[in-house]
Amino acid sequence: MKFLLDANMPRSSMAVMESRGHMAEHVSDVGLGHADDSTLFRRARVSNAVLVTRDLDFADIRRYPPAEHAGIIVVRVPDDWGASRITGLLGSFLDMTGLVAQMPGHLVILDPRQARFRPALP
Repeated sequence: MKFLLDANMPRSSMAVMESRGHMAEHVSDVGLGHADDSTLFRRARVSNAVLVTRDLDFADIRRYPPAEHAGIIVVRVPDDWGASRITGLLGSFLDMTGLVAQMPGHLVILDPRQARFRPALP
């Protein structure tokens, strides 16, 4: 699976994803570090990548309909969480391979307690 990490995500998340056999790129590495939401979304769609962000705007399924993308993960953690805790949370989620396989066409709200899928999984 391929992931596109928003500028508000730690670069160290790329290593966690790659260690689990996924491809990952950070928007800063592809010249999109200051891009607006529509540009990031378009890049993720064109490259068939799951967008990983802390930007709550991407949780609006009316604006970003799940059927139109490979998946979006919105990470909801306290502002004082550092890179190691965020990457640990992502790593724990990626270890749930059955859930990860169901990400295409879904919005995933990932927080320390759970991963909620929209639309809900059957």
